[in-house]
Amino acid sequence: MRWIWIDRFEEFESGRRAVAVKNVTLAEDHLHDHFPAYAVMPASLMIEGVAQTAGILVGEARGFQEKVILAKIKRAAFHRLVRPGETLRYEAAIEQLTDSAASTVGRITVDGEPVGEVDIVFSHIDQNLSGTEFPQENFVFTDEFMALLKAFRQPAGQKVML
Repeated sequence: MRWIWIDRFEEFESGRRAVAVKNVTLAEDHLHDHFPAYAVMPASLMIEGVAQTAGILVGEARGFQEKVILAKIKRAAFHRLVRPGETLRYEAAIEQLTDSAASTVGRITVDGEPVGEVDIVFSHIDQNLSGTEFPQENFVFTDEFMALLKAFRQPAGQKVML
């Protein structure tokens, strides 16, 4: 099963920046297991939410022609806990985009209040110089990820066709 850590895109500027949101609810099993008596959203999953937001942004910038994977977390800092009932806002921007990699900056907020920053480097593994071969199909940008972007671009009131 592939876990998606964003619920929808709110903004998307091709090749520049994207904003996605994630509603934190008690319906999510991981919240009950992380701190059983005090449910909070794990920082690692917020990092993944930023990575998914930024990764789709990087992939779309190059027409989803390459497999984009997280190569390095340059920086991750968190300022407060996030509790069920809150909505995370992930803002991602491309700092640099080359044939082999991309550098992004990410910010996490709740109701305008800073929660964290996550700066990530992505690799375009199709441009990999190690000689390792990867599957031909794009296993990174699955139908589930593509549906998020397609839903954002769909005019209000229209059904999303996959």
